Amino acid sequence: MVTGASEDVRRRAGWLPAEQAHLESWLRGQRDRLADRDPDQVLHPAVAALRDVIESDPVLRMEANEMIAQVPSGRVYAERHLESVEELLVLIDEVIRSAPEWSEEQMVMTPLDGVLDWTKATPAGFAFYRDPRVNDALRGVLDAWCTFLSSPESADVIVDSPSGWRSDAARRAVGMDQFEHDPDDEHWGFSSWNDFFTRRFRDGERPVAAPDDDAVVVSPCEATPYRIASGVKRRDEFWAKAEPYSLDELLAGDESVDAFVDGTVFQAFLSAVDYHRWHSPVSGRIVNAWLQPGTYYSEAESQGADAAEPTLSQGYLAHVATRAIVVIDADDPAVGLIAVVFVGMSDVSSCVIGDGIEPGAHVRKGDELGYFQFGGSTVCVLFGPGVVESFSLEAIPQAPDEAPSLLHVRAHLATARRGSAG
Repeated sequence: MVTGASEDVRRRAGWLPAEQAHLESWLRGQRDRLADRDPDQVLHPAVAALRDVIESDPVLRMEANEMIAQVPSGRVYAERHLESVEELLVLIDEVIRSAPEWSEEQMVMTPLDGVLDWTKATPAGFAFYRDPRVNDALRGVLDAWCTFLSSPESADVIVDSPSGWRSDAARRAVGMDQFEHDPDDEHWGFSSWNDFFTRRFRDGERPVAAPDDDAVVVSPCEATPYRIASGVKRRDEFWAKAEPYSLDELLAGDESVDAFVDGTVFQAFLSAVDYHRWHSPVSGRIVNAWLQPGTYYSEAESQGADAAEPTLSQGYLAHVATRAIVVIDADDPAVGLIAVVFVGMSDVSSCVIGDGIEPGAHVRKGDELGYFQFGGSTVCVLFGPGVVESFSLEAIPQAPDEAPSLLHVRAHLATARRGSAG
């Protein structure tokens, strides 16, 4: 038995199987299938580029080998996941040539994350996945995979079979009746896996809370509350065990940082089977909107043996991962500036800001801002000091021993302290 700590947020959010044994069974199947792979099959150019980066530097080559040899201290493993860097590269190559299949027990919605799971939680892995050269190469791998997931071929998993997304079990898990689709079409009318992943709600499914009351702020995503932090600092040790928020890094040094010092951050995570489009939490003018490059598979070292909370790394990732940042000057002066940070986690290959979401544009509360293309994700909403009078009960994280509840997109998130401006 290879030992470690307990499950993490990726399992609670449905990105990886709830039981570690199911992930290991899935991975065992992936490794067994490599025996049938044509030995003459060359690696995808993006995977070959990752290999070349590893081999080009002795430190990276050492870290790549060590993150496989070391045993993660932060999770429980019954067996070794990987034997060599060569095996890791071939498994990555296999993953990016397919789309995730449905499984009631062994569903791995983020299969690349499943392959890398072991390596991410080792001391060598912490260093490896923070290296800019590794992240540049991983961006190429994810872009290549995104290209496949946007192709008609990737829609072949949206079929009525035990492993297809049109199966009865999958339909119930997704809540497909809430979404726009063509029930008579072979693939529900979706042109690709990414088209299915970014599906839209039917009209009326997620009404905007208090559309005429600008003091009511709504949830920008369909997400499960993670935490609420007040009195946030301009700079703090975001990598530490308690994961305090550090505004300079969270907002990548944007000039709006001053407006949020001593304010409040709300964070929530998105399930892989839920809705992945983003909506404006308020009515107002776009001050800035941009994509911030960052890491893809880095984790906080506090995720290791000393971690007291299994969801650690989510706050850390909001500061270092690839993300889209939108700053809005709300119509209600009591709200003032509000910032929303859409963070790509695990197998997310793109954070896509919508057309027309640019400085100077005006949005109404609930308008679409953009979307995630495939994978697990998290979102932060930043408020200035003294702005929030109260959060809705649905937005308050549950006690550790209670099941987290889903906060619907465009539902009531918070109420501003009326007349608080100035």
